[in-house]
Amino acid sequence: MSNIGKQPIPIPEGVELKNKNTEITVKGKLGELTQVFHPESNISINDKDVVITRKSDERQQRELHGLTRVLIANMIEGVTVGFQKELNLVGVGYSADATKGDFLILNIGYSHPIYFEKPDGITFETPNANTIIIKGIDKQVVGQV
Repeated sequence: MSNIGKQPIPIPEGVELKNKNTEITVKGKLGELTQVFHPESNISINDKDVVITRKSDERQQRELHGLTRVLIANMIEGVTVGFQKELNLVGVGYSADATKGDFLILNIGYSHPIYFEKPDGITFETPNANTIIIKGIDKQVVGQV
């Protein structure tokens, strides 16, 4: 079995998990995330933890086993603590400003400022002119932004 996949995922207090066929919904203090998983993955939710098992030792099953476990663990961590990335702008005259509503204004060497609209569930912070902090509950969305 996969070393990652065989580990149970502890469920912290205040987190609610629902399993509806192949769709898992995780609800916590920061929000709610939903993900559809492969139907061959067996996901069992107990009071204290989540255990993922696989039906066979085929290659695809082995690949999905650890992936499913990590995705569910990231969903639980996202709704309890959240995720953030810090970006530093390096360059003469480069700056960022997140105080103008739903846009992040970037001055990064073009003749005009770049207005980057923030996606749903993402917040931007600019503690100083050269630092951008991206926060959200979905690890994939935070990384893509």
